[in-house]
Amino acid sequence: MSNRQFYRRLFWPLLLLILATLIFVCTKIQFIFKPFLTFISVVFVPLILSGFLYYMLNPILKLMLKIKIRGHQINKGLASLLLVAALILIIVWGLFLLIPPVIKEISTLVTHLPQTVSGIQHLLNNTIQHSFLKSVDLTSYYRQFDHQLAKYAQMILKGLSSRVGDIIGAVTNVTVVTITVPVMLFYMLKDGSKLTPSIQKWLSPHHAKEVGQLLTKMNDTLSSYISGQVIECLFVGIFTSIGYLIINQPLALVLGIAAGLCNIIPYIGPYIGIAPALFVSLTMAPNKIIPVIIVVLIVQQIDGNIVYPNIIGRSLKIHPLTIILLLLAAGHIAGIGGMILCIPAYAVVKTVAEYFLDIYRIEHPVKEE
Repeated sequence: MSNRQFYRRLFWPLLLLILATLIFVCTKIQFIFKPFLTFISVVFVPLILSGFLYYMLNPILKLMLKIKIRGHQINKGLASLLLVAALILIIVWGLFLLIPPVIKEISTLVTHLPQTVSGIQHLLNNTIQHSFLKSVDLTSYYRQFDHQLAKYAQMILKGLSSRVGDIIGAVTNVTVVTITVPVMLFYMLKDGSKLTPSIQKWLSPHHAKEVGQLLTKMNDTLSSYISGQVIECLFVGIFTSIGYLIINQPLALVLGIAAGLCNIIPYIGPYIGIAPALFVSLTMAPNKIIPVIIVVLIVQQIDGNIVYPNIIGRSLKIHPLTIILLLLAAGHIAGIGGMILCIPAYAVVKTVAEYFLDIYRIEHPVKEE
């Protein structure tokens, strides 16, 4: 065996050993990284929200910059400011428009809770009377269930009273995010195009061109996915709400909004979105269960066969099985946030890997024998 083959075989085990050693050392000195991790945790949420809104609004900004008023092109800073201001006004207008009916529907749900509980108990009693459980004495189980329910209620109330500081901290964080996101979004829209040239200044001309092409591909991938995902969620939310209103489903607006928000998770989202509607139908209007399923099937069929393939499918090009595996892994590691972020993160990694693979194939062509 030559020295070259020996070192090549030794490379990967050594690399894995070094990585394992670094991970072990980092776990022992994690107190050193605590300030850095705290900084990341504080900046992460505003940065993600700002980046999401940037990729959603950037196509609109490009259209605005093409408009000429009296032969003069609109200034990019002014266009960015107008776009952020318009977004804030739309959000405020939407909240004022949606909050009253949503509060009304939620109060309706709260007033129906006692009736819902009695209805569930009546349903269970009828089921027991007409099944093999008729001869089983369930009184002790009912008492145990009531005892546990009261115990959990006391724990929740005690936790709320003892965590006033955490609640104040959460409100403060939300306030900080609400203030910082528009500012960060404005500067992203205004100066986002300067990022690539700034990076290219530190590189040689050859590598600067390659990095510019790679960043452009990554930017296009994220922009296509995020803007397409927003359109898809709006479609599902609006048309699900309309369908629920047509069939007179209770809490139609709230359930439609929930379906649209859940649809941001591919494949799994629609099943999560229909669960609240089925629960509300089961407890408040059992005769609406079949119409609810029909509405969701119609909306999801249109979305799956027309909206998703034409808006996201062509740009993403990820196999459904890969998406499901990513969602399972990300959900186990990072919960709902991981399930939302894993697909665009994978799309970016896939774009980078394909780009470097193309460069390698160009620089190392396969010689025909």
